[in-house]
Amino acid sequence: MVIAMSNPQLDPNMLAQFTGSERFYRHALVRDVIYTEGVRYVADTVGAHWLVDEIAFAQKHAPKLQNEDFQNWELVVSAGGYALLICDDGNGHRLYVKQIAWTDFPAPGIRFYFCNDTMLLPSEY
Repeated sequence: MVIAMSNPQLDPNMLAQFTGSERFYRHALVRDVIYTEGVRYVADTVGAHWLVDEIAFAQKHAPKLQNEDFQNWELVVSAGGYALLICDDGNGHRLYVKQIAWTDFPAPGIRFYFCNDTMLLPSEY
């Protein structure tokens, strides 16, 4: 017998409950990047640790990001299963764009902020 598992979804009401973190997590490979409980919840709930990795790795490999104090990251998921990962400076000036060929991240996507070496949900800012 095959049991179909439904795709996990992110409840906006649950995400809104993350308004401050008492616990922070250090990224395993980019040790100066930390992330909050809200980001960890997203990664655990929908299997998106890869997204945390993408943002952390970009901090070291994208020259435009290295001197940017505030970053607005958005994963925009299309119905076809592909996505765009976009970073801007909070004022609409794009700093980084990466096409994601395939993802099962729930549409429409998610937004994270990155400041002071910390990745967080907008409600945690």
